[in-house]
Order: sequence, then structure tokens, then C-alpha cells
Amino acid sequence: MSKAFPVSAEEITRERLTELVQTIDPRAEVEGFEITAAKYHEDGSNEVSTAGRIELDLKVSGRPNEKVVIKIARPDIFAQAIYRNEVAFYTRIRPSLDIETPRAIGGEFDEASGTFGLALEDLRVRGVTFPTVKTAVSVEDVRGILDTLAALHARFWQSEELLGELSFVEPHISGDLYRLFHDPDLVPGLVTNECKNEQFKREMLAACDLSSNQLYHDYRKLQFHQATLPFTLCHGDAHVGNTYLTPDGRGGILDWQLMARGYFMHDLSYIIITSLDVATRRAHDRSLIDYYLTQLRSNGVTNAPNLETAWLEFRRAATWCLYIGWLTTPVENYGWDINVCNHVRLFTAYMDLDSKAALAHIPDAPEYA
Repeated sequence: MSKAFPVSAEEITRERLTELVQTIDPRAEVEGFEITAAKYHEDGSNEVSTAGRIELDLKVSGRPNEKVVIKIARPDIFAQAIYRNEVAFYTRIRPSLDIETPRAIGGEFDEASGTFGLALEDLRVRGVTFPTVKTAVSVEDVRGILDTLAALHARFWQSEELLGELSFVEPHISGDLYRLFHDPDLVPGLVTNECKNEQFKREMLAACDLSSNQLYHDYRKLQFHQATLPFTLCHGDAHVGNTYLTPDGRGGILDWQLMARGYFMHDLSYIIITSLDVATRRAHDRSLIDYYLTQLRSNGVTNAPNLETAWLEFRRAATWCLYIGWLTTPVENYGWDINVCNHVRLFTAYMDLDSKAALAHIPDAPEYA
């Protein structure tokens, strides 16, 4: 029977939490809980983007007390596709992975209401740090994140699992996520409105002799091109704000809402461009790509591309990073500084890499229908 998950802390009950944790451990029983914080998009904290967050102390029978973060739906947006996607990652894929990403305690998605609950370990207990474009991120920090990405990509490189039992992981060119990000009335319409209403976005486009329509055309061309290349499981939204660093130097990845079957450079380009200040990225982007390829091979991928091929695809991939990565994002989601700094890094990389020219000879995508 369909059952909506709460969209506020006030609606959380012990019985509902028991149902949630039983999606991972059918024998689990919640004995008690204490809510310590609740954060919603409308509270103006710039800490919530597409999902709300409830922080609590949780007591499950037979386990030590746990600090848990529960992601919940934002009732004001239509985001069923991304909620369904992230729950599927944590409940159906995460249990078999040995990479640095949060441990799931429970996850459910209700199709009828579009609500979800996703209970994850509170990473702060492990002393991790959460980098942003406002914090200093070193080349060594990025290598730690690339280690995790390479392990993920190698695990699913050209994997038959993604065409069989894991076929619910959608490619970038069909399915619900494709419609969300390619239908001119959905996310592309949001980009058009953002560029119309935010002066800094309009002026950055003008400075690069670009329009949102041109970027939409090229981004679609890019994704259909990447669909002809070797596929793997992509995180899908690998900007620096969706990563964390452990005290022992490992790089972790969180927020799997845009998980997809796609080309590795979709992830690699985004993390390199958003993690590093412009000068550092210019000095190290090529060597970081080479480092990632070495890690990919060390994880067993025998047909990894060479550096020159990967560099060309890096130049092309910057188009997605710019168009979907941050032109979509309202300032209120993350605050002015983070939003603008991401735009500066992405626009600069797009121009440095001459991404428009790199895409010029790729066939156009079919018309959206």
C-alpha cells in the first residue's frame, strides 16, 4: 500500500522510523529517537537545495546509539525522479560497494506522493570535512576524491549488470532523468529563467558570446555523443559540494540523486573544475586526468582511453558542467558566494578549454520529443 513519508520533523514517529530502517535490516526495531535539528529550503539557511534534512539521535534495538541524517522531500518542487534515483542507489547498489560514501540505515520512496525518506550515517561523527568553492582544496585532496571515482567507475566499467539487474540506472539519453533535464519546459526552462532574472548570469554568458539556447543545443549534442562511448556507473553530480574529506586523506562522495549510466568524464570534468581555484586548475587539470586514468587502470580497466583522448573529452564535457551544473541553480539554494564562485570557475574553464570548438564536429542530437 502506498504510504507517504513525512516532509517535516513534526511528523516523524518511532513506528515510521522502524519501517524506514527495516528497508535495510528487516529485523530492526527503533526503540527511541531524539530530533536535534531540522533544515528546510524555506528557512533561508542556504543549507538545503533539493531535499530537506532532519538530524536525530537514533536508538535501534541491539545497536549502539547512532547519529543519523534523514533526507526528506521538498513538497514545493517536482523531484520524484531524483528522489527515486537516490533511494535506489542506497538500497540496491550501496550495500555491495567498497568505496568512501555514506552508509545507509534505511531508504524508501513513495511513487504516489513523490515523498521519500533516506536515513544515512551522520558523517560528522567520523570527523570529516565538507569542502566547497569557498574553502581551500588542494591538488592532493582532489586526488583522494579521484581515487574514489576511479574505484567506482572501474567497478562498473562496461558492466553487464547495468544492462541487466541494475538496468533501473538510467542512461543520460532516455528515461525520467533525461526528460527532466532535456524537456525544454523543465530544467532547460529553469535555465532560461535564471539567465533572464540573474544579471551576473546574463553578463557571464555575454562575456563568452554565449546564449542559453546555444548551450542547450551543445549540451544535448554532448550527451548523445557520450552515449556512444564506454559506459559505467556515474555519480552524475560530482561537484565539490557533493564531496567530503576524511581525516586520513580519503575523498568521499555523497548526494547520489543524479546517478546514471554514462561516460566517466561526466564525473571527472565536474570535480576537477569545481574543486580548484582557476589558477590551480589551469596548472593541474591535465595531470589530474592522467592520475585518474592511472588509478582506473590499477583498478583493472584494460581499455581506458589514453590521455589525449581523455583531454579532448574533458574539453567537451565542460559544456554540461556549465549548463546543468550551475546555470540551473538559484542563488538561494547555496548562497551568493558559492553560486557565483561556481559560475566563475565553470565559465572560465569553458573558455580556457575552448569547449565550443571541441564540440563543433560532433553530430547534432535528435530533436527532443
